[in-house]
Amino acid sequence: MIKEKVQKFGKFLSGMVMPNIGAFIAWGLITALFIETGWFPNEQLASLVDPMLKYLLPLLVGYTGGRVVGDVRGGVIGAIATAGVIVGADIPMFIGAMIMGPLAGYTIKKFDKAIEGKAPAGFEMLINNFSVGIIGLILAIVGFYAIGPVVVILTEGLKLGVEVIISKGLLPLVAIFIEPAKVLFLNNAINHGIIGPIGIEQTKELGQSIMYLLEANPGPGLGVLLAYCFYSKGGMKQSAPGAAIIHALGGIHEIYFPYVLMNPLLIIAPIVGSAAGILVFSIFNAGLVATPSPGSIFALMALAPKGGMIGILAGVAVSTAVSFVVAAPLVRKAAKKLSDNNDETVSENEEVVINKEVINKIVFACDAGMGSSAMGATKFRNRIKGFASNITVINSSVDIIPSDADIVVSHKKLEERARKNSPQADHVFIDNFLQDSKLDKLYSILENRADGNRELEEVAVAEVAASVQARETSILKSDNIILGLSSESKEDAIERAGKILVKEGYVKNNYIAAMQEREKIVSTYIGMGIAIPHGVGEAKKEVEKSGIVVLQYPDGVVFGDDLAYLVIGIAGVGDDHLEILSNIAISLEDETLVDKLKNTSDKFEILKTFNK
Repeated sequence: MIKEKVQKFGKFLSGMVMPNIGAFIAWGLITALFIETGWFPNEQLASLVDPMLKYLLPLLVGYTGGRVVGDVRGGVIGAIATAGVIVGADIPMFIGAMIMGPLAGYTIKKFDKAIEGKAPAGFEMLINNFSVGIIGLILAIVGFYAIGPVVVILTEGLKLGVEVIISKGLLPLVAIFIEPAKVLFLNNAINHGIIGPIGIEQTKELGQSIMYLLEANPGPGLGVLLAYCFYSKGGMKQSAPGAAIIHALGGIHEIYFPYVLMNPLLIIAPIVGSAAGILVFSIFNAGLVATPSPGSIFALMALAPKGGMIGILAGVAVSTAVSFVVAAPLVRKAAKKLSDNNDETVSENEEVVINKEVINKIVFACDAGMGSSAMGATKFRNRIKGFASNITVINSSVDIIPSDADIVVSHKKLEERARKNSPQADHVFIDNFLQDSKLDKLYSILENRADGNRELEEVAVAEVAASVQARETSILKSDNIILGLSSESKEDAIERAGKILVKEGYVKNNYIAAMQEREKIVSTYIGMGIAIPHGVGEAKKEVEKSGIVVLQYPDGVVFGDDLAYLVIGIAGVGDDHLEILSNIAISLEDETLVDKLKNTSDKFEILKTFNK
C-alpha cells in the first residue's frame, strides 16, 4: 500500500513537471547564452533570466498542478494561488508552486461538486467566474503568509546544517544539505550565505578554496541526466541529452532539478555523487581561485589554479560516475513502472466497440501525456491518414483529456481515470501503444466505415428510417445506444442514462434526480434482464420531448436481487410515456431476442427492434 502511494505520488509530481520541461530548457538556454559570463553576453536579453525563473516557471508548475487535479478551472486558480507564494518569498518558489497548485485545483473541484445543479438559472457564468476569483484570492493570501515563512525556516535549517558540518571538518557530508537545497532552488542562499564567504577567506590565505567546488560541481547532476538518457523512456529520455549538454557545458544546474523532483528518491544519487566528488577534491587538494558562474566544466577549468586541473577533472568525473551508478537502477525501475509502457500479453478476445457514428478526434492518453502516447498517436495517425485524413489524432495526459474527444485510447491500467475524465468518449484499453491487436481492430473499424463496407448496418438504417416514417426527430437514435459498458452501480447507470437524455435535449437536468428518486420508491427492473428507469410523475414538467436511451451491460448491473443487462432510460411527453413502455414490452416478449440484444455488438439491431 505504501509502495503504491509513493509510486502514485511520483507520477503526480511527474505530471506537474514533465509538461513544462520545454520551458525549463528555454530558460536554461537563455541563461547559458546571454548572462554576463555566458557564451554571447547580452544585457538586454539577460534581463529575461530572473523573471522567468522567479515568475514564469513556478506559475507554469502551479497551473499544471492545478489543472491535473481540477481541469482548466483548477489550472487557473492554481496559478492565482501560486502567485501568492511567489510574492511572499525572495527565492524561486517551486516547492510552493507544487503545493499550492494541486491544493487550489482540489479546492475548486470540491466547490464545483458541492454547488452542482444548485446555481440559479442565468447565474451559472457569474458564479463560475467569481468562485475562481474569490477562492483564488483566499488561497493566494494563505500562500503569501503560510508557505513563505516555512521555506525561510527550511533555508535557515539547511544553512545551519552546512555550518555545523564544515566546522567539524566532515566536508563530504555537506552534500547531504547542499544537493537537496539545490533541487529545491535554495542553493543560492547556502552558496552566497555560507560557502562563498568561507571561500573568500581561504583564497586570501591559500590562493584557492575547495568551497567553490562544493555547489558548482556539475558531476552529480550530470550523472542523473545520463541515467535518464540511457534508462528512461518517452519524453524524459528524449529531453535528457539536451538537458545534459546545457547542464555540463552551459553550467545551468537548475535544468536537472525537475528530473529529480519527478522521482524524489533520486535525490540519493546527487548526494552520494557529490560526497564522492568532494572526497576526491580533498585527496587532490583541489580548489578554485574564485566562484565559478555559471557552474560549467569550462568555468571550473578556467578558474583552476596552476597544476590543479587534474584534481578538479578527477572529482567531476568521479561524482558523475557515482551519481550515474546510483541513479541508473532507480530510473530504470521507474521507467518499468510507467503504466503507459507496459508490455504485458495482449488479450486477443476482447472486442473494440465504437458507438459513435461520427468520429472527429481520437486521443491517445497516458499517465503524463508524453512519451509512448505521443509515439502511439503519431504511428496511428500515419496509418489512417490515407482514408481518414479528416480525423484528428493527438496525445494527452489521461487527467486532461480534451472534452471533444470521440475515442480515447489508453492503457488498461488507466481505465478508471480515463472513463472518469472523458465520460463522453468511446474507450479502447490496450497493453501497448505501438503494437496491440485492439489498435488493429480500431483501424479496421475506421477503414470499413471509410470504405463503406457496412452493408448490414446500411440495411438496418434503411429499415429504421422506414419504420419511423421519416420523422425529423426519432424517439430512439443510434447516438442514444451505448454498447459494451462495464458493470457499475444502478445509481451510476441511471445517472449515465439521464445525462444522455439531457444532452440530447429530451429532458432538463432535474429529471436525473427524479429518475433516482423513482428507483428508491419501487425498482424499475421489469424482468428478463431489463430495467427501465424513468422519472416520477412530478417530473413530467422536466420532459422536453419523448426519447429513449439504451445502455448495454454484458456483465449486468445489480438492481436489487436481479441483474439488468439492458438499462433503458425513458422520457415521455403526455401519453407517449405509456406508448414507449408498451412498445418495449412487445419487443421483449421473445426471450431469444433479449439474449441477442444484451450481447450484440451491432447497435442497429437494437434500433431495428425498438423502432418497429
